[in-house]
Amino acid sequence: MNLTKRLLMSLALVLPVTTAAQSISQSQIEQFKSMPRAQQEALARQYGVDLDSIAGSASQHNQRPQNVNVVEPVDAISDEERERARQEQDNNEKQDRKNGGLKPYGYDLFVGSPTTFAPVTEIPIPNNYTLGPGDVLRVQLWGKENQQLELPVSRDGTISFPQSGPQTVAGLTFDQARQQIKKRVSEQYIGVQASVSLGELRSMQVFVLGEARNAGSYTVSSLSTITNALYVSGGIKRTGSLRKIQHKRDGNLVGELDLYDLLLAGDTSDDNRLQPGDVIFIPPVGDRVGIDGEVYRPALYELKSATNLQELVNLAGGLTPQAYPQLVRIERNNDDFLRIIAEANFTTPKGKQAKVKPGDRIEVASISDITGQYVEVKGAATRPGRYAWVPGMRVSSVIRSLDNDLLNEADKRYAAIVRTDPETDTVSVINLRLRQALDNPGGEKDILLQEKDQFLIFADEGKVSAKARDRNGMEQKEAQRGEMVAAEAEETDYSRFSREALFAPVLQRLKAQAKPGAPQQTIQVTGPVRYPGEYPLPASRQVADAIYVAGGLKDSASLYTAELARFGVDDEGTGKTRIQNLNLQAVMEGQASVTLKSRDRLLIKSIPEFARAKTIELNGEIRYPGQYTIRNGETLRDVIKRAGGLTDNAFPEGAVFTREKLRQLEAQRLREAEERLQGDLVGVQLEGDDFGGENAKRTQQVQDLLEEVQDSRPVGRMVINLASVVESDDYQPIRLQDGDTLTVPTIPQAVSVFGEVQFPTSHLHSEGLTVDDYLERSGGPTRQADEERVYVVKADGSVMLPEQSRWFGGRSQQLAPGDTIIVPIDVDRLNQLELWSNVSQIVYQIALGAAAVGNL
Repeated sequence: MNLTKRLLMSLALVLPVTTAAQSISQSQIEQFKSMPRAQQEALARQYGVDLDSIAGSASQHNQRPQNVNVVEPVDAISDEERERARQEQDNNEKQDRKNGGLKPYGYDLFVGSPTTFAPVTEIPIPNNYTLGPGDVLRVQLWGKENQQLELPVSRDGTISFPQSGPQTVAGLTFDQARQQIKKRVSEQYIGVQASVSLGELRSMQVFVLGEARNAGSYTVSSLSTITNALYVSGGIKRTGSLRKIQHKRDGNLVGELDLYDLLLAGDTSDDNRLQPGDVIFIPPVGDRVGIDGEVYRPALYELKSATNLQELVNLAGGLTPQAYPQLVRIERNNDDFLRIIAEANFTTPKGKQAKVKPGDRIEVASISDITGQYVEVKGAATRPGRYAWVPGMRVSSVIRSLDNDLLNEADKRYAAIVRTDPETDTVSVINLRLRQALDNPGGEKDILLQEKDQFLIFADEGKVSAKARDRNGMEQKEAQRGEMVAAEAEETDYSRFSREALFAPVLQRLKAQAKPGAPQQTIQVTGPVRYPGEYPLPASRQVADAIYVAGGLKDSASLYTAELARFGVDDEGTGKTRIQNLNLQAVMEGQASVTLKSRDRLLIKSIPEFARAKTIELNGEIRYPGQYTIRNGETLRDVIKRAGGLTDNAFPEGAVFTREKLRQLEAQRLREAEERLQGDLVGVQLEGDDFGGENAKRTQQVQDLLEEVQDSRPVGRMVINLASVVESDDYQPIRLQDGDTLTVPTIPQAVSVFGEVQFPTSHLHSEGLTVDDYLERSGGPTRQADEERVYVVKADGSVMLPEQSRWFGGRSQQLAPGDTIIVPIDVDRLNQLELWSNVSQIVYQIALGAAAVGNL
């Protein structure tokens, strides 16, 4: 204790004055540091000494080397490295596709980089562990003296033991060093015993070379093994071997690690512990063999030596219960470098001992591909797939409930059974009235099943379309309320279950197996049936059954007549078609029997004009306006009478009568005018600017006219004299068509002026005013106006030219209420005079028709 006080007093005197600690011996500092931490702090507080200063004055050769960070965090990876990893993944995927989807086995062990590499150190240290610089020995003294010592192994391989000098431990095993320290304590300290353990372990540098993902040198813990170093380097490339990883020391091969032993059996006996300077070399991958099919781990396996089929199956985890071991296909290259296929029987010793060669691809067949003890359900069933077949099985054995075993959208009236003849391998189709079969299990309709029968359950397209409409309606309502509509996770595609989709492979096979003496067993049903199309010929060959397969008749079907077209061959061997008319009602009621044959075409005719309601819409000053249904040949005058005639405020001279066909013609004229104007606009623009800027004006005028054409909407107005229609028997009757519209305005009081005037507007009609008077009230024509071609559109839609019409008597002619004066553009100074004049007239007439309808 006196020695400790003297040491602290000398430290207290020296440390504040000098920046170095040469006056304090290293043995004194080591003696102070060997004290328990609590005693050090107490003495330091008593004498005012800084413990960090004392610790910092220690000699460098007693400080253990600092560990370095071995692996960078994932978030520190550069973009270049990410791109390299992505390219490597793409290359791997391409290689997998080339190998038929098989991946090399074992490389997933290194998927994902660790954020840090910290091997477990809190484990019992083996007695043969070799000490080296950087290791720390913990010595616990008890008895006469109680101390806890931490003695780092310095770079010269020694530890500084208190009051006894240095002791060399580097190169010794942990057990040897422990025995020496115990012996030294027992000799130098009377009544003191020692317990020795390892504290912090040193780090060391090793090399990972060859086909490593990130080859180089790495600093790892002294307890690290080969697999630890492989993890540090990011794992092994697919081009590297997993079975011959070499462990080298000083240029000599120390051992070889087979990772398959670790992956398949958990054997780590060859996972040797590393020493400083060791090299882990990963050679290129050896020969590989692929195995697929009914094994637990289909993959590409690396061969270490000569391997037989039994050993390869063991590598792949063995056969599954669905495997058919009697058939193992082996695809390999022969001596001529051609791909050939061989077979092996895995149930025999010879088959198990069959040698596999590099590049082979082995496939173990499945029982379901070989045997036929099943029936299969396809289509709109809740549990489609294969079911075990036993003799005596019927339809009701597979489909027990229409509600539980079929989808809600399924057609529960009809199903089809596709049967394969085991002797001829030809298929036939049996039509099944599904509901009747389940209503009477074991009855005549509950058909006995055979091996490999296929049930085809079809979707009812009426239910599917109704469900789609309901869903769309709900989505629209939700959207109107501003709520988010969650989309269904997986929308069922019911088109896969349609008659057309499910029958397609069956029809293809029926056509393929047709031959002389066994014609193609297909027919076609067209017309107003629920599902028109091509179908297998019913086994009964009856027309009623064919219609039942097509979903039945629609209500628009005519029961009076149907047509059967039959293909045949005449006596001269020439093909011809015969037409046979059928009384469909008698056929459906069983009063007439018609037998169908190969390739027959059955046409169901529709009732003429069935449920085709033709309407006309009456608007405006009609006593009972509304939408009226019209009969064939009915005239406009007849419908007006049915509607109660015109009101007292009606203005028949301004009536607007529109027709859908005329609207379509106007739309076509507008499209043609737009196309021609676009061509003219391009031509004017290509001429460029002239000195006076006239081309720019012309371009703007054509562009304005083009915009008017694009903004115009066709009306389809037809000019009629409604007063004569209603009152005169001599006026040509107007036969109505579906979609006609009649709009009768009230008596107007205005005259409108449109076109190239200063203020286009409408004026109150005044007796005695002429065209020129109304033009003057609108500010007169503009500079672009063509005053010589001013025309008037009468209220009924007819056009009159004031300068040329004798009826008008010149522009001094007085106007009637509802008339419209049009002042067109002066196009004389522009090219394409006729085109632009006609286009202007079309646009104005359409605008007037739309305005007349919109103002009502």
